[in-house]
Amino acid sequence: MMHLLAYIMWNPSVEAFHIGSFAFRWYSLCWLVGLFLAYMVVKQLFKEQKIKDELFDPLFVYCFIGILIGSRLGHCIFYQPDYFLTSWKGFIEMLLPIHIDIYGDWHLTGYQGLASHGGTLGLMIALWLYVRKTGVGFWRVLDNIAIATGTTACMIRLGNLMNSEIIGKVTDVPWAFVFEHVDLQPRHPAQLYEAMAYALLFVLMWALYKKSEDQSPKSTVYSQIPTVGTGFYFGLGLTYIFTFRFFIEQFKEVQEAFEQDMTFDMGQLLSVPFVILGVWCMVRGWKKSQKLSKS
Repeated sequence: MMHLLAYIMWNPSVEAFHIGSFAFRWYSLCWLVGLFLAYMVVKQLFKEQKIKDELFDPLFVYCFIGILIGSRLGHCIFYQPDYFLTSWKGFIEMLLPIHIDIYGDWHLTGYQGLASHGGTLGLMIALWLYVRKTGVGFWRVLDNIAIATGTTACMIRLGNLMNSEIIGKVTDVPWAFVFEHVDLQPRHPAQLYEAMAYALLFVLMWALYKKSEDQSPKSTVYSQIPTVGTGFYFGLGLTYIFTFRFFIEQFKEVQEAFEQDMTFDMGQLLSVPFVILGVWCMVRGWKKSQKLSKS
């Protein structure tokens, strides 16, 4: 056991604080902070792009509902269909944040199980509905949301870290974490890898956006950075996140038993369509920016 002292012992409480008898969990807190950061970023983007203030607040509602429903359904359908889709009890727990015990009594648990792939799809559907309702340009909305996405994704993975979930594989790297809630094996802090990658994505996106706003109208076609509204930023976000997600799965333990014998796990398989869509959007956005720079 002495060799474990060389690693980071990780055993935080899943509860951040209490208000009376109600416990506020770290995961929920990270979700809220992530959404707040994205809210502030997109609000600033709307302001800079002179989009009417009354069109902003509905966007937040659409995004929140779309991400929550998509994330929940994505986890239940892709990762645990044998539990959630085979009984009335599982179906109810899929829709409501409760657990029904063997006696038929229910307990409020929150949504335990959210999938980023489902959340992304739910967000895209929600944004499509928002655009139909408000008339704001579809690609402009997608690009603005994509610029802010890294902040929320980063905080969600930090929430996973606090929950000691989505853990990495056993390793002997000096920065390994020992998740005491799980076992006493030193493991890759895969949640931290993802959190740092998504924070870097936000920095990259913000820098590109500001540079695109400041560039000279006389820039050549090949030096022109695509502006918001071309779909380039949305494509870059998808390509970056899900390409990284595909490779980071190599450092993670599988989430469900059925993935044990798969060459590529469910997270990797679900990432491929998003990468393809992302590359298409980037190419489309780049071509559109070239046409705009010529006109």
